[in-house]
This record gives sequence, structure tokens and C-alpha cells, in this order.
Amino acid sequence: MKFTATQIAGILEGDIIGNPDVEVSKLSKIEEGTEGSLTFLANPKYKSYIYSTKASITIVNKNFEAENGLTTTLIKVEDAYKSFSKLLEYYNQIKMNKSGIEQPSFISESSKYGDNIYVGAFTYIGDNVKIGNNVKIFPNCYVGDNVTIAENTVIFAGAKIYSECVIGADCVVNSGAIIGADGFGFSPNENGEYSKVPQTGNVIIEDFVDIGAATTIDRATLGSTIIRRGVKLDNQIQIAHNVEIGENTVIAAQTGVAGSAKIGKNCQIGGQVGIAGHITIGNNVKVQAQSGIGRNVSDNEILQGSPSFAYGDWNKSYVYFKNLPKIIQRINDLEKKVNGNN
Repeated sequence: MKFTATQIAGILEGDIIGNPDVEVSKLSKIEEGTEGSLTFLANPKYKSYIYSTKASITIVNKNFEAENGLTTTLIKVEDAYKSFSKLLEYYNQIKMNKSGIEQPSFISESSKYGDNIYVGAFTYIGDNVKIGNNVKIFPNCYVGDNVTIAENTVIFAGAKIYSECVIGADCVVNSGAIIGADGFGFSPNENGEYSKVPQTGNVIIEDFVDIGAATTIDRATLGSTIIRRGVKLDNQIQIAHNVEIGENTVIAAQTGVAGSAKIGKNCQIGGQVGIAGHITIGNNVKVQAQSGIGRNVSDNEILQGSPSFAYGDWNKSYVYFKNLPKIIQRINDLEKKVNGNN
């Protein structure tokens, strides 16, 4: 897909300096620009590259003035970074503008779907499924019975949504994500074996939620596992049964949240964090990477360590910890002096 400088300037409401008819069909970093590519200059640290870049078009701030000759066509805008981001969003919308039902795929006759949907090949959609307008379901997806998917949501290739689950509007479920698998519920019997506890609940995902690739969200034993509006989950996260995550909380990759934990609003949780079951984490909490949370956490706390404690205390303790060999040596030296005096 090709765009001219004139078309791009029209989208961005920018001014062209150079050839208005030059075409681009790909994006690039300014230092790696090639003919036919579009790039941008926002950080002054990269200014020198604009004189050597081979990119055909470069988006720059309006106050940019060239000090040497240029081979790239400029599009001057109020904010180069924001304009480039706007262009990326526009490009993605065009790239994602798929519609229709590809074959082979299966959609149960009892299911209902809205206008302008896309269903990719080899996708299975079960009984009594409700799909809103503009939903995109890419190839090789599974949507179980009685699932609801609201408008403008995108389900990428290979995702699995088990029965009874509810997904809100404007959500993104990335490839390999599994929503609604059984929670890890087993009880020991008299023979020392484990019997499965039926998981009869579901998963409810509210609007504007992003779920990363290969992330798993287990259905509740009873009731619902709930992911509130605006939550952003990275790749390879495990959310166990009956967990609730509050609005606009973000969680980085490889974090595990055990059953029935409650996480508040606007929290920021780093990668590889472990959160124990049946605890409550308040609002606006920040947890540093690789921390272990095994207790209830109040609003606005900042935690690090395993088991975690206050971030400031952790930093102070770490100063002593890394100097521990020297401290031990000093104690040994003092003991020798004291013993020698005796």
C-alpha cells in the first residue's frame, strides 16, 4: 500500500517541503531509512541522521530548519511524535480493515452477529454466541457456547474463549490467549489423590481491556473472574480463578495472580511478580519486578522484594546487603581486638 507526501500531509495537516508526489510504502527509523520509507524526527539527539537518511519522507516539527542539504521530503507538523503516532494508528486501521466470513469456518446457526464483522478461516463459533458490530476474529480462533463479544473488539489468531465468558467493547485479545479455562481447583481424597472441583463460573472482561499473547485468565469456581475497564495485561500472565483486577491497572509479563486475589484500580505491577491468593491489594499500588506479595496491601504503597516490603526500606536494606561481606569483616576484626584485649 503506497501513500504520497500529499496524502500524508493531508492526514496530518502538515506542510510539505520537497516533492509532494514522492511515495512511501513502509516505515523506518530515521537512522535506518531506505528509499520508499517514511520516518520522523522528534528527538534532537537524532538530528544528524536527517542529513544522511535515505527515507523518502520525514515528519518533523514546524520549527525545524535544515542546516545542510536534504534528500528527504519533509512534512512539517506541530508535534512530530504525536503525528507519527497518529499515522501509525491510521495505518493499523487500514491494515485491520477486514470484513466478511472466510471459509472454511463454522458459525452455529443459533449465534447472532452484527454488521461489518470479520471471521477468519478455521475459526469455530459455538451455540448462542452474540457478536457485536465491527468485531474482528482472526483465523484459528475458538469461541465457545454462550459467549458475548461486544462491538469493535479484536480477537487475534489462535485465541481461545471458553463458554459463558463475556468480553466488552473495544478490547484486544492477542494470539494464544486463553480466556475461561478451568481454574486450578482440586481437593485431596482419602487415598491421597486429588479430585477435580468443577469450575462453573465464567470470566467477565469489561471495555477497553488489552490481553497479551499467551496470557491465561481462568474461569471462576463460582461467580466470575473479573477484569475491569481499561486493564492492560502483558504477554504470558496467569490470572487464576475468582481474581478481580480494578480499572486501569497494568501488569507486566510473566506475573502470576493466585485465586481470589483482589487488585485495586490504577495499580502498576512489574514483570515476574507473584501475588498470593485470597489477598487484597489497594488502589494506586506499585510493585517492582520479581516481587512476591503475600499479604494485604494498602492504597498507594510501593513495594519490592520477596516477600515484599516498602520500596524505600528495601533500597536502604539493599545498601547494607551488598556491603554485607565488608560489614562481617569489620565485626570479625572488632571481635579479634576485643578477644585479644581479654
